[in-house]
Amino acid sequence: MFAVVEAGGKQYKVKESDVIKVELMDVSVGEKVKLDSLATFGGKKKDAVLQRQSSAVTAEVVARCRNDKIIVFKKRRRKNYRRKIGHRQELVVLRVLKVG
Repeated sequence: MFAVVEAGGKQYKVKESDVIKVELMDVSVGEKVKLDSLATFGGKKKDAVLQRQSSAVTAEVVARCRNDKIIVFKKRRRKNYRRKIGHRQELVVLRVLKVG
């Protein structure tokens, strides 16, 4: 059984024991998080789609980390203007405990 969940404005296809990296959430390591499921597939009937209200995904926060650095470089030619900025997005690593 797998589900499609939304976290941090993005959608993820998950099943039990999957590890996913999502946008920063206000949670601490070891805490359990309940994610709303957009759709759940599988189960007793083959390829059955369950309703959104009846299914939820439970996940545990494994770690908090930062993504790789992204370089933003701006330049205006012939104007002696150069600007270099880096950005590292903070992430939360989740392990899916239960689907449905």
